[in-house]
Amino acid sequence: MARALQACASGPLLHVSMDSFCEMLPDRAWDDADFFRFESRGSPAEPATEVLTGPKGAALLAAMRATVADLARRGLDVVVDDVWLDGEPAEYAALLAGHSVWRIGLTAPLDIVEAREMSRSDRMHGLSRAQFERVHGGVRYDLMIDVSLRSAQEAAQQIAALVGL
Repeated sequence: MARALQACASGPLLHVSMDSFCEMLPDRAWDDADFFRFESRGSPAEPATEVLTGPKGAALLAAMRATVADLARRGLDVVVDDVWLDGEPAEYAALLAGHSVWRIGLTAPLDIVEAREMSRSDRMHGLSRAQFERVHGGVRYDLMIDVSLRSAQEAAQQIAALVGL
């Protein structure tokens, strides 16, 4: 989605991804209580894998949010790909006060999200089920898009029209 938005934007748009920040970690930092620990719940037929963020994982994600704010302060336009689980919208609001910010929520039915998760080699099975209700809870969006009903290009054009890209 971020690449599609970059492609249809009239000017440069930087893509900051939570995954890119997490990929900086060595393998040994995964399933480590200081960084990110995974707790499996549910049944084998319907696995749910909860991500528990430790203090160093929280510091990494806070650094990502600070980086986004620094890029914005320097006059750069940014699209942020993040999964909100623990108060991130409030922290972003404080860090980006005075900047134009649009919150775009991307969603799809759980069965489609799980099928996409299964098709990716970089996803632990059950993450989407555990996060499905949690990631959008209490967040006010400027636009919510069901990505099962639109192509990435169509959704990106809708976002670009809303925000004036």
